[in-house]
Amino acid sequence: MGLFGRKNTESATTTATLPVDPALAALTGTYTIDAAHSSIGFTVRHAMVTNVRGTFAAHEGTLDLNGSNPAHSSASIDVEIASVDTGIADRDNHLRSADFFDAEQFPRMSFRSTEAAHLGGDTYRVTGDLTIKDVTRPLSIDLEFNGSATDVYGNERVGFEGSAQILRSDWGLTWNAALETGGVMVSDKVKLNFDISAIKQAA
Repeated sequence: MGLFGRKNTESATTTATLPVDPALAALTGTYTIDAAHSSIGFTVRHAMVTNVRGTFAAHEGTLDLNGSNPAHSSASIDVEIASVDTGIADRDNHLRSADFFDAEQFPRMSFRSTEAAHLGGDTYRVTGDLTIKDVTRPLSIDLEFNGSATDVYGNERVGFEGSAQILRSDWGLTWNAALETGGVMVSDKVKLNFDISAIKQAA
């Protein structure tokens, strides 16, 4: 059994008879994402020939982990759109504009988990609702559990990394420009990247 398990309709009695890994059970609790040691970003094809990578510097979130009954774990993440950073100020301002995210009217995008499944080993799939602008659609994120540790300050940490692929047009992000050589400036396909470190909160 891993940190996250597939939701099911088994009775509480049946679930209680399943063996519980003490190391995972000890991870049960609420964890706050440490933005200073985490990264939420994206990769998108630009001009048909290269990739642009960006991150959202300002984000926050909570992981409610239940090591004894992993299907009861959940996650929520909020990202500040204005914090987008691709390394080029003009491009970042364009992404914040109404052509793309319209950060003034829709300052945040969010993810709320609804279920999770153990794919084997340390690999999991978390499914939930991703909201960008005024559109909410389901999203599945494949994650690898990187383990847990106590840092030099005595904080109990867990780590996850993973990715998901979306079509930005599904969330109303449709701006583009045609290239003289054929094709378009920005791909519809976008890869979302997650590298999460979270700190356990006191009970």
